[in-house]
Amino acid sequence: MSVSFDLATVWALLIAFAIFAYVVMDGFDLGIGVLFPTLQAGEERDTAMNSVAPVWDGNETWLVLGGGGLMAAFPLAYAIILPALYAPLIAMLLGLIFRGVAFEFRWRDPAHRPFWDVAFAGGSLVATFAQGVALGALLQGIAVSGRGYGGGWYDWLTPFSLLTGFSLVVGYALLGSTWLLMRTEGSTRDHARRMSFRFAIATIACIAAVSAATPFLDKAYAQRWFAFPNILFTGLVPLLVVAGTALFFRALARGAERAPFLIALGLFLLSFIGLGISIFPDIVPGRVTIWEAASPRSSQIFMLVGAAVLIPMILAYTAYAYWVFRGKVGAEGYH
Repeated sequence: MSVSFDLATVWALLIAFAIFAYVVMDGFDLGIGVLFPTLQAGEERDTAMNSVAPVWDGNETWLVLGGGGLMAAFPLAYAIILPALYAPLIAMLLGLIFRGVAFEFRWRDPAHRPFWDVAFAGGSLVATFAQGVALGALLQGIAVSGRGYGGGWYDWLTPFSLLTGFSLVVGYALLGSTWLLMRTEGSTRDHARRMSFRFAIATIACIAAVSAATPFLDKAYAQRWFAFPNILFTGLVPLLVVAGTALFFRALARGAERAPFLIALGLFLLSFIGLGISIFPDIVPGRVTIWEAASPRSSQIFMLVGAAVLIPMILAYTAYAYWVFRGKVGAEGYH
């Protein structure tokens, strides 16, 4: 697999970085929403909410950057992908709206807190499942006619996209449980440890299922994974997943609190790398490459100057926020 580091490749890597940053940073607080019904009403739920209260809204900056970057750097891909995924993307946005509103109002309207708890959990679940479905629909291929989407309204709805939707729900729940294990104490931490073990098993099973199904979606996927000499590199990915899984369960057994979260992030990174191996250099798998979809060179250079300024700023204030609100948290806040 050859990689040419031209402007289109640089922008593809920047968008991939923004998407992965979103998955990492918004994944665990969506995962907390998925886990919310399993937490006891009162102290456990309040503690879980307080653990992400200072950072949750800033995490979605990366989603905006990824979507905006796709529209500006690869307008043809944006024009094809968006109509193909209208239904899951609209569902995702509605879920994020419900989740965000519920996050604020459950504190300001305690008389209706049970309702807002349901809205928070439901919005998190819908947003997560819709993201996974959109990923599966993209990976399985999008019908293209000329320079636009050529499929139907329900093309995104397949057994594979439902599998990826369910898998992302399970994976985000793992991130949420390991985050609570790292950031909380008492009964919330003990509950998070139990959930981490269960969702780790489910996550590994989902990774295996999606990985087994993907090569059968397109011959190009199998070629990129199994052709020589690609397999000398790609074969490392499943081996590292196995090693990471062993390290995860060992860390849990030893009572570690930070390591499980970091290892879970590593498993997500390996899965993301696997996705990149499957589709690169296509941006609409099997139909449009990053070079065919790219905007004019002058536009990419202009945007790259802005990205070179803004991305370090975003990273700096994000790192500062996480540093300030480091440590354990209780029902009343950080301590």
